[in-house]
Amino acid sequence: MSKTILIVDDAPNMRLLLREYLSAQGFRVVAAANGREALLVARQEAPDLVLLDVMMPELDGFAFIRHFRREQPTPIILLTAKLEEADKVIGLELGADDYITKPFGMAELLARVRAVLRRAGAQPVEHDLLRAADIVLDRAARIVRVGGRSVDLTPSEFDLLATLAAAPGRVFTRAELLDRLQGEAAERVERTIDVHIRNLRSKIEPDAARPHYVQTVFGVGYRFRQEDAQRGAP
Repeated sequence: MSKTILIVDDAPNMRLLLREYLSAQGFRVVAAANGREALLVARQEAPDLVLLDVMMPELDGFAFIRHFRREQPTPIILLTAKLEEADKVIGLELGADDYITKPFGMAELLARVRAVLRRAGAQPVEHDLLRAADIVLDRAARIVRVGGRSVDLTPSEFDLLATLAAAPGRVFTRAELLDRLQGEAAERVERTIDVHIRNLRSKIEPDAARPHYVQTVFGVGYRFRQEDAQRGAP
């Protein structure tokens, strides 16, 4: 079945261009002209991915993410004309999975879309279950539980946690973690990883200010606490 992509952009020519291109690539495409309309379309169409413009009337991209993330963990790629890194960071902090700056090439956009969808729908792998103290990751179902409670993670947050927990004690540089998320994507800002880690900690750590599970190795990157991690079966 074709994946459904929701395009949210107030520029009619951009919506048309993206709709025609992505439809030709085999995707089912729906569209909205602003964030408020997009919330309604998303509830009706249940998209697999959202391509989201930032600067829009009525309800901008940032406000859309705030509302949307209360309802769905569907991956979001920001389409932004802004060059300031701070704007990209804000989007990531709110729960976006990736971003691409206008103007962009269609080949790059397609690569980003496929990479994010691939992460969101990753196939089961050997040793699907990872345990770390009271954290359990089911990589086949992409479910995380902390102390028995279910925790909703974005695809990027889940993949970061799974990568770190699968190799407890190993230090991953930001560049290595970015490779896991974006592959050979053209636009690369290592601070992206810091934002995703901060969001992840806010969801799984008892005290995000004193992280227990995901530890910072200053000047290098991040690692999962070694003595707490083990693989196992239910």
